[in-house]
Amino acid sequence: MHNFKDLKFWQKSIDLSVLIYKISSMFPNEEKFGLVSQLRRASVSIASNIAEGASRSSEKEFLYFLSISNGSAFEIETQLIIANKLNYISENDLMDVIADVTEIQKMIYSFSKKIKETKNI
Repeated sequence: MHNFKDLKFWQKSIDLSVLIYKISSMFPNEEKFGLVSQLRRASVSIASNIAEGASRSSEKEFLYFLSISNGSAFEIETQLIIANKLNYISENDLMDVIADVTEIQKMIYSFSKKIKETKNI
């Protein structure tokens, strides 16, 4: 079992979620149940799945939840690109947030790889 609060990528995913909430609050009202909802759920999903996976009794289960977290990060990236094409988010903001998302993706991947190598999974 891991202490998820000590994991840097969990901490960064919390910051990302707060950022997504702030950015999506500027979207048009008609997107409340569209992109806003999708982005927010996906951003919360990253940190939530890291935490849930860390509580599991096996490393294999943890890896499963890390995989789901990474999938949510890729969802966010896709949804932000769509938001940019709809002019809901500027190109500069898009690139800044995607840089944060990419960093989290890489950290999750590296941590997962380390678990697999260490535990021969």
